[in-house]
Amino acid sequence: MYLIPILAQAAENASQVENVPVVPIELIWKHITALSLLEALTFISFGTVCLFYGWRVFKVLVAICFAMLGLAMGVMASEKIGGENTALIAVLSSIAMAIISIPLIHWAVCILGAAAGGLLTAGGWYGFQLPEQYLWAGALVGIVAGGMISFIVFRIAVMLFSSLGGSMLIVTGALALLYLYPETKEQIEQLVFEEKWFLPVMLLVPTVMGIFTQNKFIKSSADWSF
Repeated sequence: MYLIPILAQAAENASQVENVPVVPIELIWKHITALSLLEALTFISFGTVCLFYGWRVFKVLVAICFAMLGLAMGVMASEKIGGENTALIAVLSSIAMAIISIPLIHWAVCILGAAAGGLLTAGGWYGFQLPEQYLWAGALVGIVAGGMISFIVFRIAVMLFSSLGGSMLIVTGALALLYLYPETKEQIEQLVFEEKWFLPVMLLVPTVMGIFTQNKFIKSSADWSF
């Protein structure tokens, strides 16, 4: 409950607080536009599978997500200690995190569900053009809500993180494709940088579609279990 006054105060003072950029849009856009045609199509293909059939392959998705987390942790740890074997440490950390996530699959899914909730509410905060200094507050609301829902209903966590992950891949691939064509390159770049609602809406719409579709599939599948 203590978050409500923070959010209210941030919204009321939105016009009075200097809007210092926090979201690295330029860096994100740089990585998106660096994708080739084949990579963009791969992102869209894999994202479609995650979006509609994430409930079937969620264990694999959890292992992949935690492997990527372990990779990042390994790189950061290696940089901290000033080691020369960054690649080895990163690979070992990635494998270890993937292995650990399997027996702790319920907790791992709940963590990913909470993270997905945080990303969605942070995206909403950004889309409504609230002060980016308080973006953490918007994200925290989603993390708490997503975490609580994930612990109560496991399948919601599965649908939430897999749908959002699939949506992110599809949107990334689609934006990269649009950027490759001169006819749409300038228009799409203008939307990304000048219309803050654009990216959150682009992520939210497929995510909602994925959750709705997966819920129908899970209800009609008697053999689904975790």
